[in-house]
Amino acid sequence: MTSQKTERTALLGKKLGMSQVWDENGFFVPVTLVDVSTNVVTAVKTEETDGYQAVQIGYGQIDPTKVTKPLAGHFAKAGVTPRRHLVEVRTTATDSFQPGQELTVELLPEGTEVDVTGTTKGKGFAGTIKRWGFKSYRRTHGSHKNERRPGSVGACATPGRILKGKRMAGRMGNDTATVQNLVIVSADAENGVLAIKGAVPGPQGSIVIVRSAVKGA
Repeated sequence: MTSQKTERTALLGKKLGMSQVWDENGFFVPVTLVDVSTNVVTAVKTEETDGYQAVQIGYGQIDPTKVTKPLAGHFAKAGVTPRRHLVEVRTTATDSFQPGQELTVELLPEGTEVDVTGTTKGKGFAGTIKRWGFKSYRRTHGSHKNERRPGSVGACATPGRILKGKRMAGRMGNDTATVQNLVIVSADAENGVLAIKGAVPGPQGSIVIVRSAVKGA
């Protein structure tokens, strides 16, 4: 398992939405389609030059006039066109990658277990019932519009303040989340699309990172 943790591979992609396929037994399998068609290595970090080992991956085309001069020079050094999104993946297998190398779905073939990281849907400012699943109060016998209020928060003489981590109303969603041990059902090399069993974080059109599973067998 140690080698798998340090030699993980990854692809950046865009969540296209959900679909369904049939398995060998004729059952529907829900899948999430992720476009990974434009992945390219933009830099390789080594112990000698950077103090750690990692591979920087770029995804998504962008107008060259819309990138800063330092980034333009960075992409030119790698010999690639500018990319909209960049991410670094720690790995000890840096010898297998070169700047300018294109990464395809063959990096994560069918049957591979993966961990998918994305940004969850933002829900805005939410109350305690929606945010934490609190039970509401009864709406009869003079409750006087108290049914969705949080109630006492325990800020009396002791401790006389709100403790950190108290479940209260606030911003909900728009957080980084990872779903582990999902299985790639199919890898379409022609269109650069992965079909991943189950749901992944984020809305349609959001950017996700598909990594080889850290806890996989």
